[in-house]
Amino acid sequence: MPVEAELTATVRDPEQVRARLADRAAVERSTYADTYYDWPDHSLDAAGFELRARTITTDEDARVVLTYKQPPVDADSRSKPEHETEVADATVLHEVFTGLGLAELISFKKYCENYRFSEQGRDLLATVVEIPELDGQVFIELETMAEPDDVADALGVVRAVLDGLGVTDQDAVTESYTDMVAAHRSDADRPGSST
Repeated sequence: MPVEAELTATVRDPEQVRARLADRAAVERSTYADTYYDWPDHSLDAAGFELRARTITTDEDARVVLTYKQPPVDADSRSKPEHETEVADATVLHEVFTGLGLAELISFKKYCENYRFSEQGRDLLATVVEIPELDGQVFIELETMAEPDDVADALGVVRAVLDGLGVTDQDAVTESYTDMVAAHRSDADRPGSST
């Protein structure tokens, strides 16, 4: 059962991080349109599961990826067993999921810059993320795939690479993007909000 060993952090100096990543790999820019599904009582989310349809658009093409994540195996990093496959049409997934009684939990866009490289024998994906709704904040996700008994070692490599990029443990983000976007929307809907 593959586990996505991943850490997410706030980026204080985006240009420095981008420059250091560019020394390792060419950038691949894309837009992710993410839609998360759950039962109406939000029991999947509450238990740590994720069911996501993602449309990835680049200058060349667009593709749809269906992802199912199980609850975290590492509470500090939220590293989760992940199952993923490409599908032909996100609208068909929407019809199937809602027809089975699932509801759309949340949808939002992310602007992503992906860098793929290897470190200590591991294939890594670093993604610099901007979510338009989150007021100019910049994040980095750094991940590698691992077996369940190898997650701690994999996260050690991820932490070392982040340190080399100038991203520290104090920059770590433990809240999910879905929660951050939902909180932002809730704040914007409050009477008297200026956003």
